Amino acid sequence: MQQAKRERNFASDNNSGICPEAWEAMTLANQGHSPAYGFDPCTKEAQEQIGEIFETDCASFLTFTGSAANCLAVAQLCRSHEAIICHDGAHLDLGECGGPEFFSGGAKVIATAGANGQLHRAGIEQVVLARRGDFQYPRVAAVSVTQATEMGTVYCLEHLERLVELSHALGLHVHMDGARFANALVSLGCSAADLTWRVGIDVLSFGGTKNGLALGEAVVFFNKELARNFNYRWKQAGQVASKMRFLAAPWVGFLKSGAWLRNARHANACAARLTTGLRDLDGVSLMFPCEANSVFLRIEPSLAEALVGRGWRMAAMPNQATRLVCSWDTQETDVDELLEDFRELAPKHAESQETRDKQIPNHKHQPANRSQTARTRRST
Repeated sequence: MQQAKRERNFASDNNSGICPEAWEAMTLANQGHSPAYGFDPCTKEAQEQIGEIFETDCASFLTFTGSAANCLAVAQLCRSHEAIICHDGAHLDLGECGGPEFFSGGAKVIATAGANGQLHRAGIEQVVLARRGDFQYPRVAAVSVTQATEMGTVYCLEHLERLVELSHALGLHVHMDGARFANALVSLGCSAADLTWRVGIDVLSFGGTKNGLALGEAVVFFNKELARNFNYRWKQAGQVASKMRFLAAPWVGFLKSGAWLRNARHANACAARLTTGLRDLDGVSLMFPCEANSVFLRIEPSLAEALVGRGWRMAAMPNQATRLVCSWDTQETDVDELLEDFRELAPKHAESQETRDKQIPNHKHQPANRSQTARTRRST
């Protein structure tokens, strides 16, 4: 059966296009000649805009990707014999292909568990104090928190403040992976300053790509002492574009117009609408609170396949989770059409599962052999 084609989807906010404000700013920058390697007016203005929205004198460096921003930022905080703590679901540990270790010359990433994708004080203390002073084990030098988290949740200000207070007391710097920083910000309704340097964040990876830019993130040092000689690391990693104005100009349009907040607010609202519609459906379990623009579900594989057959795209995640992500350009009609298909299909697949359960007595207590397990994994 031929799958339906859809203009927009829910697999990732990385799949969305460029927002009009960023596109227009890029067009305006494409006039005549301008100095290269970041000495152009657009780059200067982007850096000034970043300082204005954070209400402080900070050092900011544009990068092409979030991976570059994260890996270079934490490498600046850790020497080769040191370590950085993050959540065990963090992109820093699971999605950077060893980048933090590579750019730092060997610093270890130590992942620790925490409910709803968030670090907690006890986890940090346990890692730091377990082998502190043991020169045969890396010295912990930093902590990285993700805001909003990979599970779609948001650290409240009080939680962040307690984590940062502990980290600084232990002599650790704090990095924030803000790939979805704007989504967290509008969720909390606070200022960008309140969510970063006022709670003690030392350096932020400020995300733009998921929120309407074509590409581009920013490494923002609130503790400017930590930015010493970062420009060499930035250049060595291939992140200094010769025509930097085309990386910077979209940031100018994005920030000056307020699009970065409007886009995030819209994506969050769509995710909330989706969550409300899914909450009471048979065969659908919400896994985490929806506090930003991502919705995590546990559904039958057959239901996921049926939805794919109708042209929907979603992300299969660890622990049998399915992730739906709303973007700056998601429409309410997209959400409503997806919910309509869920309402039609979910009960049927829930009934099918109940029927299979009745046909296999005590199936939950029967261990599967290796070949059965392998077939199950391949089929899902």
